Amino acid sequence: MTTENKRMRTPLKKARYLGSAKEGADHFWKQRVTAVANLVLTGFLVWLVVSLIGADYATVKATIGRPLVALPLILLAVSAAIHMRLGMQVIIEDYVHGEGKKIVYLMLNTFFAILVGASIVFAVLKLSFGA
Repeated sequence: MTTENKRMRTPLKKARYLGSAKEGADHFWKQRVTAVANLVLTGFLVWLVVSLIGADYATVKATIGRPLVALPLILLAVSAAIHMRLGMQVIIEDYVHGEGKKIVYLMLNTFFAILVGASIVFAVLKLSFGA
């Protein structure tokens, strides 16, 4: 290849081989599925909270201790944490400049989502199995 041909290349040549990582559709669907799950499960949470207004601790503990109540609460915690992580990931990828910062923020985002989700799951399990 001559130096003349090298000078004629456009920046598109470099970008062409950086194509899609094939993750866009997966990310899109995870975001949508968790959004729908969150709508349904949040409706359940609102119903639960309204039904427990004025109840004492023992009643709340007994209610949350039932598997048909604890499981949707745990599912909501996991779904909301995943949804939160995915949403923040998009924001970080779009607005944080510099690869080093971006990687650090994406890691912190993941750790934070795990911490929040695990804390909620722990709280529900603790109430379910005895606190």
